[in-house]
Amino acid sequence: MGALTYELFLAGLAVGSAAALTGIGLIVTYRATGVLNLAHGAVAMVCAYVLRHLVVEWGWPLAPAACATLLLVAPGIGLVLYRVVFRPAVLPGADPALTLVASIGVFVLLVGGAVLVWGGGARADAPVLPGDAPWAQVAVAVAVACAVGAVTRWTRLGRELRAVVDDRELAVLGGIAADRVAAAGWAFGSFTAGLTGVLLAPHVRLDPYGLPLLVVEVIAVAVAARMRSLPVAVGAALAIGVAQAQLTRFHPGGWAGPLVQSVGANLFAVALLVAALAWPAVGAGGRDVLPRGTTAGARVPPGLWLCVALPLVLPLGFAGADLRTSVQVPALAVVLLSLVVVTGRGGQISLGQAAYAGLGALFTALLAAGRMPGLPRLPELAALGAAVVLVAPLGLLTGWPAIRRRGLAPALVTLAVGVAVSRFVLAQPYATAGLVVERPAGFLTDRRFYALELVVLAGALAGVAALRRGRTGRALAALRDHEAGAAAAGVPVPALKVLVFVAGAALAALGGGLLGMGVRAFDAAAFDPVRALLWFAAVLVLGADSLLSPLLAAALLVGLDAGARGGAAAAAVGLLAALTARLPPLTSLLPQRRRAPGRPGPGRAAPDAARAPAAPAPAPAPDTDGTAVAGGTAAPDTGGTADTNGTGRTPGTAGGATGPGGATGPGGASGPGGATGSGGPPARRGPAGRGGAPPAPRVRARGLSVRYGGVTALDRVDLSLVPGRVTALVGANGAGKSTLFHCLAGTVRPAAGRVTLDGADITRRPAHARTRLGIARTFQEPAVFPSLTVEENVRLGAERGRGRGEADTATEQALRLAGLDGPVRHRPAAGLPTGVLRRTELGRALAGRPHTLLLDEPAAGLDAAETAALARVLAALAADGTAVLVVEHDPDLVAGVAHTVHVMEAGRIVA
Repeated sequence: MGALTYELFLAGLAVGSAAALTGIGLIVTYRATGVLNLAHGAVAMVCAYVLRHLVVEWGWPLAPAACATLLLVAPGIGLVLYRVVFRPAVLPGADPALTLVASIGVFVLLVGGAVLVWGGGARADAPVLPGDAPWAQVAVAVAVACAVGAVTRWTRLGRELRAVVDDRELAVLGGIAADRVAAAGWAFGSFTAGLTGVLLAPHVRLDPYGLPLLVVEVIAVAVAARMRSLPVAVGAALAIGVAQAQLTRFHPGGWAGPLVQSVGANLFAVALLVAALAWPAVGAGGRDVLPRGTTAGARVPPGLWLCVALPLVLPLGFAGADLRTSVQVPALAVVLLSLVVVTGRGGQISLGQAAYAGLGALFTALLAAGRMPGLPRLPELAALGAAVVLVAPLGLLTGWPAIRRRGLAPALVTLAVGVAVSRFVLAQPYATAGLVVERPAGFLTDRRFYALELVVLAGALAGVAALRRGRTGRALAALRDHEAGAAAAGVPVPALKVLVFVAGAALAALGGGLLGMGVRAFDAAAFDPVRALLWFAAVLVLGADSLLSPLLAAALLVGLDAGARGGAAAAAVGLLAALTARLPPLTSLLPQRRRAPGRPGPGRAAPDAARAPAAPAPAPAPDTDGTAVAGGTAAPDTGGTADTNGTGRTPGTAGGATGPGGATGPGGASGPGGATGSGGPPARRGPAGRGGAPPAPRVRARGLSVRYGGVTALDRVDLSLVPGRVTALVGANGAGKSTLFHCLAGTVRPAAGRVTLDGADITRRPAHARTRLGIARTFQEPAVFPSLTVEENVRLGAERGRGRGEADTATEQALRLAGLDGPVRHRPAAGLPTGVLRRTELGRALAGRPHTLLLDEPAAGLDAAETAALARVLAALAADGTAVLVVEHDPDLVAGVAHTVHVMEAGRIVA
């Protein structure tokens, strides 16, 4: 037993050493370029094939072949990938999602290319390098890690690497050639990938699918090291490798036996799942990582739908092999439609849809065969429906962990779940041995079953189309376009994420069950994680938000691989996905959605899209002293007065004068010291309007403290927001203004202290819940939803805020107040000027009828006229009784509108 344990220990060291090299390469590439290279395993596979080809096929001596592979081919692949694929994706201003999609594209491209060149079968004759003993491999891994650490710490290249990692743009301004540093990182990362491939190939299956997927699982060691620590990566890799080898000694009996053996053979997959769940924000600084709204406005012309429908119907006239191949297309289209729901509509990354499709096929077969524990045998159609019901809740496996994760973490979570399901369920003989999949009675022939699939596909398309319309459609578009903005508008983001993942799992299970019935067999390889990456890439390159994409992608994937050699579909899709930074999604070339301009109603102005309104009027309030006349809106009869807190002046508002369009009369102009314009009264009767004494604050912050690491951002801060008053926060950058703002908005939870609304503690309430309670906010950079029109942006706030029972009225009032009730209301928000975007975001906040409004630098990017218009709106809102908090750097705006000004410094209010 001791000898056996030692042999297993050595075998574990060999695998762990290769995993350590993978972790080192991933970390170096990530730190040099910010790219989590999911294609690392595919590069390893290609290098292993190249070495085998040179030695076995061409007869080269091993030493020259190894040198050529590791010193020329592997670094060359890295340089080509950086220059052609990744450099455009990491340029300043590029969407961080592009690197993710591009790396998946490279993975799929290299796998497909390897199948085309070397075939899809496994090879057992991979060359073994001299010094392939486990201890030698450990020495290589440790030496490489030490060398990288030394270069990073003590050389000029290392200093430049650290500078590029900290701030690429600042490093470039400092004279550092960031491109050279990134290219060196890619060359070294590909070298380690090549070394991993040639070391692993003799010990595992050398085939285009197995080796890349094995290396993908090894990403766990880099994630465990938080993409930074080389010693942690090496130690984790060796520990997991040895533990995995030692677990093979255990063979317990009973039901636990297969599970223990499966864990022992796939410990890296378990580690990947644990690491992905334990690290909530991998990459991209926690930002969203999917391209936003690229195909959301694309409209499929009816003629094009007809052109797509006709080829789908044509196979009904086929026979033989052609019809048997065509049977796969509608079923695969249903599976891919699940990605339209999750990724296209919900904006969430899902690299594990193949797992849900496989579970759908497996559960359908087990239920129809009467082999599902605790459930009776069901007819085939009933089994398919029951499988969908059983799999749909399992969408929580990916949906729930992804709720509070941003950046690349959702990609790793969904990939890890897909790998775990594939390894521990779909590929296990105890679940699939002797399983036969039957078609429903009455649909046994290929032609009849194909007709059934078309009916199911049509129903699925109709259901997904319904998700694109109405309240739910607008909420999903907001979630996809700007998650934080959606929460600020009152959208329940966590619940909506769960909805899209559950709906996506249900659709994937439905399509997977149809796939199994179509081929009359359950094949675990048809649902492996590599397939999931291929499907994700296919939908992304065609346009994730288009209902046309899954139909085209299914036909492409099935049609290209119907020949004698597979891999053509993967190569084509991978090439398009790899070039995603250079090529737009294909369905974005379709005509964009056009909206009828609509006719302005009575009293509705029609300002130009780029011009601020001359004088927007406030929405009517029941407690004002003015009277609405001629379709206009009255404002309270207030003037200006000096503020006791030292701001020097406050704005005067209209003295009740209105016109046909609701514009403020000449008495509303504000002046120094509270002086009003020519028609205004000389003084006003108090900041809240009637009676002089201000009302009690509704929103209070008491003793708020926030710490980031060892830095105190807020130190026992108190703040009260009074109805009818504008409160301003000023101070230098880093003073704590934004942190206090986020604590009030619900996007930061303080370490100590509490936030109350009317005395009730709301400290733990999320942002969308506070919006529904009447606390609305705007963002420093306008958080609008580009795939929606201006009116739809505003309507979303009305539907999700306090006034959701009167959405139409609230929308019209907010559009009028923000000066957006002209033709601009029908324009998509994408590409509009900053001033219009600011007004759109403000209008959306006001449409929810808040009692408290939080504005984060609302004048940023506005010209003088737009800033003056904003000041008039804020004055009108305060006069209507709204509590307004403004974080602003414009001293003129602060002096012109604020009743109270708080100065912050070092996390405290000092004045």
